[in-house]
Amino acid sequence: MNARIAKLAAIMLALAPTSLAAQDIAVRAEILHTMEGAAIADGVVVIRDGKIAAVGPAASTVVPDGLEVLTATVATPGFVDARTVVGLAGFMNQAHDQDQLDTGSPLQPHLRAIDGYNPDEDLIDWLRGFGVTTIHTGHGPGAVVSGQTMVAKTWAKTADAAVIVPRAMIAANLGADALDREKGPGTRPKQIALLRSALTAARTPKPPQSGADKDDAETFEKLDARVWKDVLARRVPLMITANRAQDIMSALRLKEEFDIDVVIDGGAESYLLIDELRDAGVTVILHPTMARHYGDMENASFATAAKLREAGIPFALQSGYEGYVPKTRVILWEAGWAAANGLAREAAMGAITSDAARAIGVGDRVGSLKVGKDGDVVLFDGDPLEYTSHVTGVVIEGRVASREER
Repeated sequence: MNARIAKLAAIMLALAPTSLAAQDIAVRAEILHTMEGAAIADGVVVIRDGKIAAVGPAASTVVPDGLEVLTATVATPGFVDARTVVGLAGFMNQAHDQDQLDTGSPLQPHLRAIDGYNPDEDLIDWLRGFGVTTIHTGHGPGAVVSGQTMVAKTWAKTADAAVIVPRAMIAANLGADALDREKGPGTRPKQIALLRSALTAARTPKPPQSGADKDDAETFEKLDARVWKDVLARRVPLMITANRAQDIMSALRLKEEFDIDVVIDGGAESYLLIDELRDAGVTVILHPTMARHYGDMENASFATAAKLREAGIPFALQSGYEGYVPKTRVILWEAGWAAANGLAREAAMGAITSDAARAIGVGDRVGSLKVGKDGDVVLFDGDPLEYTSHVTGVVIEGRVASREER
């Protein structure tokens, strides 16, 4: 009987989601970018129990006996996609795999990303092969408030195992993508009025209640009202997709009026508002460098990332939302184009690693190679920002997630 139990346990272990078990492993690279300082020549990262246990020059960093050692020409932290809809939006671009937007109402802050996230979506596997180990994903543009976002790792078999932050931000949208002249709102003033009305209602004290009335009020309080109260209490930021300068300014006015945390998503014309953005102290999750320049993005610039960096405005790059197959972009390529258009190479790497992690609130866990952080490493056969280089391996929390050359 004991033998049967032992055999069954072994089978169950083999079939268990591999994302739940971390490995002990080391990575050695001719050039190691830690994003915690200067690159290390002939550097080593040691990962134990999914966390970084040591990092430094190979000559002075002890690699315990028995650890598998992966080698690379260049190694970097795992990439952090600061804004995407992957996992909710699928690559087939059909109704059954498009859960990033519900058009039933212009305001739906209670919709949770985790309830629509599919960890087996092929796009997640595709991005993982290009070194994306952490994603900030969730509801996309198309409604004034389309829902919530989450932060997840790209190596997991269930949404609960993947998630790092179940509710990272509330996704709001201003401008053409959230206008609906049939169902409303049909104008920009109406968009802002809806947001202002929801925030005002949430912060207006209700008359004191007692007994059964109080219990009923607590029981039946609307889900969206609870979300708005958390926004007002600055427990969760309001991420506002805004590309036109006029829409960005509307977002900044809303931030000032209600004293809430606002993150600007998109920001195509943010280079026109450098002083205003800096004074407001907001972070910009900048549109993909190669995004198509039409509609609200007709005045987008390849050089915006460099201008934000020069001005000292915190920003990160993103893959964003794409309405056409394959439904996503690769942030590594976006960073390469930003570097080709004036952004310093180290800053370009930061925009998809350390700066991106800070932008979405997980800088203490991912984004750089530092003792105690997650063991997420990307291996290359050359300079990561060169088009001719390839990803040769991806490690997530110590587990080899990919050995494929891409």
